[in-house]
Amino acid sequence: MSDGTAAPATSDDLAWFTGVVREHSTALVRYFARRGPRQDADDLAADVFATAWRRRDDVPREAVLPWLYRTAGFTLANHRRKLVDLPVGDVPEASADRVEGDPELSALFDAELRGALESVGERDRRILLLHAWEGLDGEELAQVLGISRSGADAALSRARKRLRDAWGERLTF
Repeated sequence: MSDGTAAPATSDDLAWFTGVVREHSTALVRYFARRGPRQDADDLAADVFATAWRRRDDVPREAVLPWLYRTAGFTLANHRRKLVDLPVGDVPEASADRVEGDPELSALFDAELRGALESVGERDRRILLLHAWEGLDGEELAQVLGISRSGADAALSRARKRLRDAWGERLTF
């Protein structure tokens, strides 16, 4: 249903949902553990599954995992906003200089790679990490980003180039 509410649950719905949770719970918990405090990962994954259950009629059966990752991105953004205790007018715009305490980057042990990823934009970093950590490319990456397949391919290519350039700049000084 388009309003985000589901029709009464059937046994088929329950079977589908049980399979989705079994198949994708580890991937979702890892997604959140890489991007924030580990103690929040299970709860955030549960939030995504709760959304999937409520919106089960809207989840594309042929692309469940990309839909879950897209929803996880929104869930994580909402969670991070809750942690910021600032009046709305004082909340800074998302930018590369916000990265200093970024949990995604703190998971990287290599300081040079971390530095190169800090210097690319937030969108490029998200694309690169979805590709490298979650193994997404092509149609799945497009679905998570909410763009066309060719757009996702181009975005990944541009992000890789920016990372290569940033890496090269870091090694030349």
